[in-house]
Amino acid sequence: MGKFRLAVFNTQPPHLYFGGVERRIMETTKRLQTEASISVYSGTKAGFKEPTNLNNVNFIPCYSTDKIFPLDNWFFNRNLIKKARDINADVYEAHAVSGYGFPKALEKQGIKKPFIHTIHGVLADEFEQAKKKGYPSFRDRIANYFMHRLAMLEKETAHKATVIVTISNYSLEKIQSYYGVEKSKVRIVPNGVDVEKFKPMKAQDARQQFGLGVEPCVLFVGSLIPRKGLNFLVESAKKIVKENADTKFLIVGEGPLKAQLTISLESTNLSGNFKFFGNLKDDALSAMYNCADVFILPSIQEGQGIVLLEAQASGKSVVGFDVGGVNEAVANGETGLLVKEGSTDELTDALLRLLSDKPLREKMGANGRRLMTERFTWDICTEKMLKVYREVLSDRNVD
Repeated sequence: MGKFRLAVFNTQPPHLYFGGVERRIMETTKRLQTEASISVYSGTKAGFKEPTNLNNVNFIPCYSTDKIFPLDNWFFNRNLIKKARDINADVYEAHAVSGYGFPKALEKQGIKKPFIHTIHGVLADEFEQAKKKGYPSFRDRIANYFMHRLAMLEKETAHKATVIVTISNYSLEKIQSYYGVEKSKVRIVPNGVDVEKFKPMKAQDARQQFGLGVEPCVLFVGSLIPRKGLNFLVESAKKIVKENADTKFLIVGEGPLKAQLTISLESTNLSGNFKFFGNLKDDALSAMYNCADVFILPSIQEGQGIVLLEAQASGKSVVGFDVGGVNEAVANGETGLLVKEGSTDELTDALLRLLSDKPLREKMGANGRRLMTERFTWDICTEKMLKVYREVLSDRNVD
């Protein structure tokens, strides 16, 4: 069989953004060259205006608006539907809600081709977690409203899809319970990590690159959004600096909570203990992981967490809440420490334990590196996705 044609939809241009979804698209499409001719359709964000070819993958702009989510998503989907007849592919794949109207558009035009819906974090689950937050602000209430609407669209798309792909057993369970989808329709394909790019290196060399000394360093990488749980990190930091005033908390990422976080740090006299680095590209990011003594991801909801894979591939012990698919990416007690959701005390104790025990950090780091190499690489992820593509193409040929 020759190459099949694959069309991928994602609101954010994956070559210009650095989230987990975008990373997955870039890494898997790069590895599918011998099997597929690939076009990625994305919104006109971050200056993405002209078609681009990278690693033999075509990146095609589809007008969205560069405004804040979900306006960009709505415009992208509306214009993607208008292009439906012109997007000629053998398989279509939409990530999250970046193609929710497309199956219906194909149906109206009498086009019967497989549509794969890849769900990362289940939006209905994220909405339920957000509702638990006491005394939500006006901004939180607006965000929750849109999250609920988008969850309903994700549910509709899941039912119309030929096959659903998700990243963990946890996400599979939530898709079944919230969206009422049969288990037989879902395929689990975990995210991966480039173990050649994210690997251990000398901490001294890495720290010099970012102007850091020998002080203890705790690293967070991720979007600065509510579900990432940065408020728990701040609460832990208050206690940790009492034990060691030199401890630095390194924050990589951007997001709407940055201003609020900065104000919180100023009011608690922790500004000097936190350093913000914004978004980092891969080469700088791989070096940043090696600056850390411990990596932390205090998310209250997480389908899997690519940053956990990257940290472990870099030989770092990790700490986080035992939520979502996190315990499928971290071997608790072997590659890191997972604690009760929302417990700042347990989170603090876990961080202090690792910061004070170098042999334990090194043992967990080595275990994590081995686990990532054996089970969580982008090559493994791509091979599993290729099986899904071949499955839906085979079923289509049988029909």
